[in-house]
Amino acid sequence: MFIDSHCHLDFVDFNSDLDDVIVRAYAEKIQSFIVPSTTYVSWDKVRQLALERSSVRAAYGIHPYFLAQEKYASLDELEAFSELNKALAIGEIGLDYWPGSVNYEIQKRFLIRQLDIAQNLKLPVILHARKSYDELAGILKKFSVQGIVHAFTGSEVQAKRFIEQGFLLGIGGSVTYPRAQKVRRMLKNLADKDFVLETDSPDMPLSGFQGQRNEPAHLAKVAAIVAEIREQDISKIADYTSVNIVKLFNNWN
Repeated sequence: MFIDSHCHLDFVDFNSDLDDVIVRAYAEKIQSFIVPSTTYVSWDKVRQLALERSSVRAAYGIHPYFLAQEKYASLDELEAFSELNKALAIGEIGLDYWPGSVNYEIQKRFLIRQLDIAQNLKLPVILHARKSYDELAGILKKFSVQGIVHAFTGSEVQAKRFIEQGFLLGIGGSVTYPRAQKVRRMLKNLADKDFVLETDSPDMPLSGFQGQRNEPAHLAKVAAIVAEIREQDISKIADYTSVNIVKLFNNWN
């Protein structure tokens, strides 16, 4: 059985057919879903999903890409909200240096505050990093936190640095593209204990599904490619990636 370590089931893309999406995922042996929030207003919807569905685990935070609509004061509520609602993690948080993103210093301010909250609550973090791996790793050195670097596509050197700091790497749709040779080489050389699987649904479509909505059922296709690259049985990958998640999140059960 698999765990989708990163999917946004709260997004409007799933409003009309979420039950069917979950059924299709179960049919592909995806048993649980980690749903990180992205904005302050999404916290309640993510919380409600976790209350209604035992297979959904919730994380709360503010995503760096959406900070233009966010108020720093909202973070005053994050610690109490996460504690009250038994958050699995603080996330999705991080740094996004894609062109057009919010001012870098504002992003860092939000990130550092949320890392402080995670450290205070002794919760892992779910990290977003785009064109920012090295700077993010440098900031993380100042905190006693662990977590997942979601949708990791960095180099082997960057992978090693995050792993040494206690982080798992989230492997998703990018690895299904034959041209992604750097990511595939990095994946082939990872230890079993160092990564987890994800879809980032409804985003990050797999090779052959460009332009279509992604969904958790597609994790089975990601796993099949991972099994091929690593020359391992797919059931073994399901087992150890699930164990990796349960070990990281001490409040999983």
